[in-house]
Amino acid sequence: MTTGVQIDGKTRICGVMGDPVRHSVSPAMHNAAFRTLGLNYAYLPFNVSTAGLAMAVQGIRALDIAGINVTIPHKVAVIPLLDEIEPLAQRIGAVNVIHNKVGRLIGGNTDAEGFLRLLRERGIDAQGLRVAVLGAGGASRAVCFALASTAAKITILNRTAGRAAGCAAEMAAHAGRTFEALEMNPANLAMALARADLVINATSIGMAPHVETSPVSCDLLERRHIVVDIVYNPLKTRLMKDAERAGATAIGGLDMLAWQGALSFQMWTGREAPLDVMRRAAARAVKSYEE
Repeated sequence: MTTGVQIDGKTRICGVMGDPVRHSVSPAMHNAAFRTLGLNYAYLPFNVSTAGLAMAVQGIRALDIAGINVTIPHKVAVIPLLDEIEPLAQRIGAVNVIHNKVGRLIGGNTDAEGFLRLLRERGIDAQGLRVAVLGAGGASRAVCFALASTAAKITILNRTAGRAAGCAAEMAAHAGRTFEALEMNPANLAMALARADLVINATSIGMAPHVETSPVSCDLLERRHIVVDIVYNPLKTRLMKDAERAGATAIGGLDMLAWQGALSFQMWTGREAPLDVMRRAAARAVKSYEE
């Protein structure tokens, strides 16, 4: 039963920190979950610039904020500002969730497990798949780490070749396997997709308001491809539409968002998250944004 929660002096605050966050549906998703379980929590968006990141992290402790999700572009830069990094997040090299434990800020990563749960929910077995991951930021690192033990080959493509190489080297050191790194240009995209089974967009290309953009030319997509776009706003990106027209399997980012959010929710509250409630609330929020 859904219960209204009155904000008062005992309300615990959680939120999402990034730049931009205007498009974020995490507040709608988490606040729906808090209401459903009758928890005295509230979730807010915090637009934090790169220059303001260190001060914002200090503010988590000073304001006794219970927990924060970290999104673009802070998932890597936030690491040295925290008191402790959980082993998984340390190995991935990216933090997407912060838990404030009595003033001690602990960084974790629920993106990797969220991605794996998305695949399992869709009945996709990553064993032996050849993977092309677009992007070399925090989301890319989580995805690469999640697939490291099962995929046959993982290629990381990024607009900056040096960043792709750096990401591949860091991931290799922690995951115990090699990752191919390429500049994300038309020739390399064509080569990588020609041999890939699973294609993952871990960039912000295609995110609202730039809904007509895609990181991949539509003529590179084939029926055999499984395409996962971690962008969730819009619900169906240009990349997903192109994949569907090619007869490929197309999966959007909303399910990964819900799974990683549910894992964050459990970390902060100690309660199992109402996943379906969160997923429906997120979808409604995206549709509202699109209108």
